[in-house]
Amino acid sequence: MSEMLEWLKYLILGMIQGFTEPIPISSSGHLIIAQNLLGMEQHGLSFEIMTNTASLIAILFIYREVITRLVKNGFGYVKTKETQYKSDFNFILYIIIGSIPAGVIGVLFKDKIEEIFSTSLTTVAIALLVTGVALWLIRNFRGVKRDGDLSVKDAILVGLAQAVALIPGISRSGSTVIASIATGMKQDTALRYSFMLYIPVSVGGVVLGLSDIISDPELQALWLPYLISFVTSLVVTYFSMRWFMGIMEKGNLHYFSYYCFLVGALILIFM
Repeated sequence: MSEMLEWLKYLILGMIQGFTEPIPISSSGHLIIAQNLLGMEQHGLSFEIMTNTASLIAILFIYREVITRLVKNGFGYVKTKETQYKSDFNFILYIIIGSIPAGVIGVLFKDKIEEIFSTSLTTVAIALLVTGVALWLIRNFRGVKRDGDLSVKDAILVGLAQAVALIPGISRSGSTVIASIATGMKQDTALRYSFMLYIPVSVGGVVLGLSDIISDPELQALWLPYLISFVTSLVVTYFSMRWFMGIMEKGNLHYFSYYCFLVGALILIFM
């Protein structure tokens, strides 16, 4: 019975990771909240890496046609210099530039950042309130920039916003979508650019974290619960991302600010 209960807890964690990863409310923050409510100890990097990998696979599947087009046209421009490929080639460059801040800061200072900004519920609550304020401030922004209209400045600003999400409780998708919209991007471009930035940083995290998974002393005992979380996160991320794409298309991003205010306040009051 206790084993079934543990599997159920990991199923719930996988659902929370999958649902919150694409949307601007912080998956890491909600996992901390859930683990506290379920009476579970904080998991090591293996659990985090495996569930994030599941979300990454779902995002890659959703954007597979965009990725294929970018790679094809990127190489096409390198070989032919034809102007029809230039927009996608530049978009790839901006993805690379935008990925640098979080990549460099993550490798050099991730542990220090997590040490300074503890993974306490208070930290999560404050991060949610900050996210709520940012979402509220950009609620009426309607940008005009499309994929081919981005600049190096845009890429750097959004890249720095992604680096801010290294702080526990700050949503990666929230920070990058907010920054993208604030720089004047259209909703669909902001969403696409945000998740194109997610891919290299997440792949890098998986590669760097392989040694942690291999050396995890709990992996043999917890492989089935981890697998349950992995599969659940994979499936739920797919549907959550599709839902979020619809919300962005309708320009209803501000609804998440109400949620962040509510949950942040409830945590400060009751937890």
